[in-house]
Amino acid sequence: MAETPHKAGFVSIVGKPNVGKSTLMNALVGEKLSIITSKAQTTRHRIMGILNGDDFQIVYSDTPGIIKPQYALHESMMGFVRTSLEDADIILFVTDIYEKHDEDDVIKRLQHAKVPILLLINKIDQATEEEVNEKVAYWQEHMNPTEILPISALHNFGLDHLFKRLLHYLPEHPAFYPKDELTDKPERFFVSEMIREKIFLNYKKEIPYSCEVVVEEFKEEEDIIRIRAEISVERRSQKGIVIGNKGEALKKVGTQARLDMENFFQKKIFLDLYVRVNENWRTDQKLLRRFGYREE
Repeated sequence: MAETPHKAGFVSIVGKPNVGKSTLMNALVGEKLSIITSKAQTTRHRIMGILNGDDFQIVYSDTPGIIKPQYALHESMMGFVRTSLEDADIILFVTDIYEKHDEDDVIKRLQHAKVPILLLINKIDQATEEEVNEKVAYWQEHMNPTEILPISALHNFGLDHLFKRLLHYLPEHPAFYPKDELTDKPERFFVSEMIREKIFLNYKKEIPYSCEVVVEEFKEEEDIIRIRAEISVERRSQKGIVIGNKGEALKKVGTQARLDMENFFQKKIFLDLYVRVNENWRTDQKLLRRFGYREE
């Protein structure tokens, strides 16, 4: 009997901020790899999640929401999107039931794609059948992608069918990564993302967008991992807000992040957090390099 051919490829998840790209990626991979909050622009890097089977390997890329850059940081984020589209074997263009027909900048980036584009209308659990049909008709007329699939990433609706369609379009190829790998990112990256997620959940307005997290120390011992991380802010006034009265705000972030880390690593965590002012880091090329947003 002939062996089943092995399929492997890169699937890029793109779209505007806040349409549910990270929720979708985590649901497809079956692990929480990407930050999920109700705030826009929480994903800053291209994060790969790898799903393995006996005869397939799907390398998903969760990318920052497509925006018009205002800082050097934004330009780097859009660079991650560009690279992701160049690598893609399949593109998942995620929109949602609430989109306001302002997706022109996304569509422009997809016009020259020579790979299948599956347009996903997310959050359909919050819409009527009539509203979903209207969205399908709109996208059919305005973009005519390879396929349009209504889904709810949060409730896992339509994801089994989406997975079958991905396998259909996936090219025959050997695995790109070892079959026991879940992501291309190191452990330190996920530690910094867990801390950053708690910052987004606990602070308001500009504070989360002005913060970056760098893991300075990651020491794994037999029964504990000792982690030291620095939170960078842009102004001295922000440092006071992040630390809070008698250090209570920072302590809360640390406790929440530590619990997530213990769940992720299945090990006791000792987490030491401190805050440093790095003025205007979002426009400082040297600091952006240090934070991983610029190639060396």
